[in-house]
Amino acid sequence: MTDPVTAAAMARARELGWTALGRTSPNPAVGAVVLDAAGRVVGEGATAPPGGPHAEVAALAQAGERARGGTAVVTLEPCDHTGRTGPCSEALLAAGVARVVVAVPEPTGLAAGGAQRLRAAGVDVVTGVEQDAAEDGALAPWLLGVREQRPQVVWKVATTLDGRVAAADGTSRWITGPVARAQVHRLRATCDAVLVGSGTVLTDDPQLTVRDADGADADRQPLRVVLDRRGRVPAGARVHDGAARTHVSTAPDPGALLGELWDLDVRRVLLEGGPTLAAAFLSAGLVDEVVAHLAPQLLGAGPALVGDLGISTMAAALQLTPVDVTPLGRDVQLRFRPTRHTGGVMTPEETTD
Repeated sequence: MTDPVTAAAMARARELGWTALGRTSPNPAVGAVVLDAAGRVVGEGATAPPGGPHAEVAALAQAGERARGGTAVVTLEPCDHTGRTGPCSEALLAAGVARVVVAVPEPTGLAAGGAQRLRAAGVDVVTGVEQDAAEDGALAPWLLGVREQRPQVVWKVATTLDGRVAAADGTSRWITGPVARAQVHRLRATCDAVLVGSGTVLTDDPQLTVRDADGADADRQPLRVVLDRRGRVPAGARVHDGAARTHVSTAPDPGALLGELWDLDVRRVLLEGGPTLAAAFLSAGLVDEVVAHLAPQLLGAGPALVGDLGISTMAAALQLTPVDVTPLGRDVQLRFRPTRHTGGVMTPEETTD
C-alpha cells in the first residue's frame, strides 16, 4: 500500500502531466515531483515541448541539492536513451536520489531500461504505483498511440436536452452558456488538433482557436483540421485567418485522416464536427472519449447530435461507460468512453464533410 506522502506526490505528478498535455507531442505528457529525505516537496516538473527538459529533469533542477537522498515520483518510467535530451535515469543518478516511484512502466523498447539502470546503481525503484489512474490521465493519448499507432480522438458535442445540436433554422449560437464555452477552450488547449468537416465551416464559420477569458488568442494553438473532399471551404473562411496553422484534408475515411495526422505528430484530436462526421468516426470505432455539454433546453426539431450509425436494434447500440459528471454553470458536462464499437465502416459517400 502506498504511503500518504507518496500518494499525494503521485496525485500531484498526475496533475502536472495534465498541464503539459497538448504541448509535448509526439512525446508523452509526464509529471514529476521530487521529495527531500524528509518527504517534503522540493521540486515539480512537467514535460516541456520537444527538445526541452523532461519532467524529471525540470523537477530536479528546481530541487537542486535538496534532491540528494530523496525520492522522485514520476508518472512514467524515466527514459534511458539519448534523443534531443539526455537520459532521465542519468539525471536522477547525478542528483543522488535514493528512491524512484513510478506509475507506468515504459512500454516502448526505445526508452525502456531506466528502472533497471537505476536499480543497478543501488536506487530503490518501485513501479506500478497508482498505474491505472496515470494511464487514464494525461498519458492516455501517448499510450494509445504506442498501442495503435494513431491519435486519440475525443468527440466534443454541445446538445440540448432532447439531443439537438442546432435549431430547425440551422442556428446553434448559443446552445450552451459561457461557462461551458470556456471549458471548450480549456479542452482544445489539451489537444494537438481540432477537427471539423467543411459543412461545419460553411454553416458556422468557426475560428477553432484557443482563447482566454478576455477573448485573446492563447500563445499555443492546436492545428486546425478541416475535412474538405470537395474543395468547398472558401479562402476567406476564418479557419484560414492565420491565427493558427490549418491542415485541409481530402482523406477518404476516418482511418486515413488519422494516419495523416499521426504523421504530423498529432497524438490527441478534438472532434468538433457535425453529426455526419461524428457518425463516421463512431461507426469506424475511432472515438476514444465523448465529452457532451448538455444544455437545459428543448427544441423539438433540428439536427440530432449524431448521424446514422447503421443501428436498427437496441441490442446493437453503441455502449458508453460514464466517466464523470461536472456542472458548468447552467449546463452539465458528461464524459464517457465507448465500450462497444459498432464495427461498421461507412463509405466515402456516407462520410461527407
